[in-house]
Amino acid sequence: MEITAAVAHKPLADFTLETLTLDGPKAGEILVKIKSVGLCHTDLAAREGIVPIPMPAVLGHEGAGTVLEVGAGVTKVKAGDKVALTFNSCGSCENCVLGSPAYCYQFLMLNYAGVRPDGSSPITSAEGPVNSVFFGQSSFASHALANEQNVVKLADDAPLELVGPLGCGIQTGAGAVMNSMAAHEGSSLLVLGAGSVGLAGVLGGVVQGCSTIIVVEPHASRRALALELGATHALDPAAGELAEQVRAIVPIGAQYVFDTTGIPSVIEASLGAMAPHAALGLVGVPTDPTAAIGLSLMQAMIIGIKIYGIIEGDAVPDEFIPRLAALHREGRFPFDKMITKFPFNQINEAIEAGHRGEVVKAVLVHD
Repeated sequence: MEITAAVAHKPLADFTLETLTLDGPKAGEILVKIKSVGLCHTDLAAREGIVPIPMPAVLGHEGAGTVLEVGAGVTKVKAGDKVALTFNSCGSCENCVLGSPAYCYQFLMLNYAGVRPDGSSPITSAEGPVNSVFFGQSSFASHALANEQNVVKLADDAPLELVGPLGCGIQTGAGAVMNSMAAHEGSSLLVLGAGSVGLAGVLGGVVQGCSTIIVVEPHASRRALALELGATHALDPAAGELAEQVRAIVPIGAQYVFDTTGIPSVIEASLGAMAPHAALGLVGVPTDPTAAIGLSLMQAMIIGIKIYGIIEGDAVPDEFIPRLAALHREGRFPFDKMITKFPFNQINEAIEAGHRGEVVKAVLVHD
């Protein structure tokens, strides 16, 4: 079938809207009509060459829509079902079987290779194959092919114009606090960065019952939003040394620290703001892939620091995404407050608005 897709042709260049051809679903695949798709930092990192995927490519990995057709053997969903799309996994390796699909042994191949496991590309242009299958979906398009492993069935009343980001960014932030570090009720949480992932971490902290939630963020508008979403304190990093600001609120230090910045100096500064036996969760993608932090081994041992490298919030999407959607329906997870909608054909404008700090989470919506 013919589809409209946003195509990345070279690093840092604008996406171009093009008419391409998409295969029908093979065995295990699911054809989805995309209603909305979130803009994630990982999409932009791929376009910029930080995440390696050959170009030209169709990216996008926070899609939501309606199933049009299923391939042979698919039993999870049927035509007409509302679905959210998430990361892909094999479903059969040891980590998948044990409930850690984000650490699937085939994660890189299934999410970043740009082709199906058999080497074919489901998307073509007049010039030939277009790299796709990004996170098993490539949902910067009017339609996408996903797989049974990375499609999550939603309730019939799910708001498709909102739920796409639950498949990655929101899942990552909330899951880091709720699953990976499992912040306990009454604890203190320090969130570094109030983008969509950090704010999802704030919402996760509220769900977990954290009594003190401190956000560090340079943009005043995002600090205000963090307070609206449940943070108890919002700090300007320019107002003073991080550890001093945090310890003025929680003298013993923060019990959980969640970094979404990927900035080594920020992470290192947070080490001085930690309570004994604190947990540090890392999800921020550094601009330099070789970036590292300086960690005193004596300090790590003396206060018992636990460091978590986190992918996708350690979530099992079939369980966690419906849970977040249910919490939102109950008014306990208002992630919609961080979303700004753009028509799909304004993808480049949405990216620029994000760069200017005018939006926290852009979601591209099809008519």
